[in-house]
Amino acid sequence: MLPELPEPSAKRAIAFVDGQNREPRGMRPRERFLAALHRLPTDRQCVGNCVSAATIDLMERSGCSFPEAHLEPAVMAGLAATSYEVLGFDTIAPVFSVHHEAAALGCTVDWGRRDMMPDAVTHPCRSADDIAIPHDFLQHPAIAVVLDALRLLKARYGDEVALIGKVFGPWTLAYHLFGVQDFLMLTLDDPDEVRRILRRLQPVPILFAGAQREAGADAVTLGDHATGDLVSAGMYEEFLWPLHCELARETQAPLILHICGNTLDRIDLIARSGLACFHFESKVPAEEAVRIARGRITLMGNVNNPELLLRGTPEEVARAAERVRQAGVDIVAPECAVPLSTPTANLRALVSGARG
Repeated sequence: MLPELPEPSAKRAIAFVDGQNREPRGMRPRERFLAALHRLPTDRQCVGNCVSAATIDLMERSGCSFPEAHLEPAVMAGLAATSYEVLGFDTIAPVFSVHHEAAALGCTVDWGRRDMMPDAVTHPCRSADDIAIPHDFLQHPAIAVVLDALRLLKARYGDEVALIGKVFGPWTLAYHLFGVQDFLMLTLDDPDEVRRILRRLQPVPILFAGAQREAGADAVTLGDHATGDLVSAGMYEEFLWPLHCELARETQAPLILHICGNTLDRIDLIARSGLACFHFESKVPAEEAVRIARGRITLMGNVNNPELLLRGTPEEVARAAERVRQAGVDIVAPECAVPLSTPTANLRALVSGARG
């Protein structure tokens, strides 16, 4: 049974669905994930998602939908649990949006609707001096909902399945607070100001990741969208890589770095950062990522979302997952947050294909 929930969420959030995709196994999913995260032997391929696996079909199956799943702990936990209960992943990741910290730092956020992700509609900062981390940051409703959802999931599953939290790094936070275009212009016009901005934002992921660890997260995704098409490898090395190395040292949780786009040109840097894992896109050939990483960092990914998971057949997805496994990727996963209309059959095929 679902742990006792506070009103009003208990009336609407489902009891976690009925384990329809579980099967006899050797290692528990959490044990398997933690072994894979540390590049230790596992009984079979680890499969999961460290960003978002929420879909409209899973909302219908669980009775837990957007936008409430961004705002109410029980609804967030109920939707997130479908990754394990329905899909058979070794992981549950209860944060679906990229805007929780943005809301707590002063952005006005449109939390979307059932078929639309949230978006920041204001960008309140013009200089580093405008950045203020509230003393009660962890009590802000947009932050507390994540911590409470993790506690509910930990109470429900204990050591059975891995829980993955999520924070956003200083580059992504700057996008929210300043706007993408304005912030990227600053990298050209005033690099020293960019460094000040990033340094002012650096405590946010450390604080939030530590709180998520205490709430039950086994690892925490660090989303920092220095994408290959917007940020060169040189810019990444100059502005962000030192901060990622610092986050790896100072955060009280294993961090899974996620960067979108073609990041082949910075995998060597990332592998030397001290971060636990790198979650990468299908634009990076899996074999090349494994070759460059050379066992220095765990790799997670990189099954294509738009062509395969969204529009492919289960058979095509299964073959792609098998190829990723054969390439030597430690944890097979979708390349990024899955599209909301992704068929459940394809997500299940990701699991069956990866495990052979």
